[in-house]
Amino acid sequence: VRDLMSRKNESYKKLNISMNGNEPIGNKVISVSNEGEVFSILSMAQKRRCVKATMSNEESSRSHLIFTMNFTVKNEAGVIRNSKLHICDLAGSERLKHSQSYGSTLKETQHINKSLSTLSNVIEKLQAKSSHIPFRESKLTYLLNNSLGGDSKTLAIICCNPLSEHFQESSCSLRFAQKLNKVELKAMGSTSC
Repeated sequence: VRDLMSRKNESYKKLNISMNGNEPIGNKVISVSNEGEVFSILSMAQKRRCVKATMSNEESSRSHLIFTMNFTVKNEAGVIRNSKLHICDLAGSERLKHSQSYGSTLKETQHINKSLSTLSNVIEKLQAKSSHIPFRESKLTYLLNNSLGGDSKTLAIICCNPLSEHFQESSCSLRFAQKLNKVELKAMGSTSC
């Protein structure tokens, strides 16, 4: 896990994930007050993201990006509500025969595919209303556990490649979206603003 908001000389500093409740510890937190500042931070993170060429994609993301916004809102009655929004850009799964990855790119591909597989497993367990959800099996699901269950809402936007040679990857992405769509998250003592 790397903090894309750390200073340039600290850029790509690896973080050990430790959690305090549902909050990761050690990552950079930046306060903002308007939409422009949010877009500026997102733009900076995107520029610092690791991208490499593979045989199937000349600008292949070599990692997932999780951008978290914490909101504090005070209504007219003075009631304060706290909320969180995770925006995740998940690196797509890759078939090794198409990407022809090797060396460090091969290792990245394996990590990406494993985390996506774990996310899929978590979604299946949520869908089956299993008593144990394996959030801790990957750093991705560990960080997102409070957004995948309980009183949360999840929206997925799937990007598919229309070329016939990428039919299998596109079909896999659509099956993943269909699986995600079937998960029913339940409210846990929520109140509306």
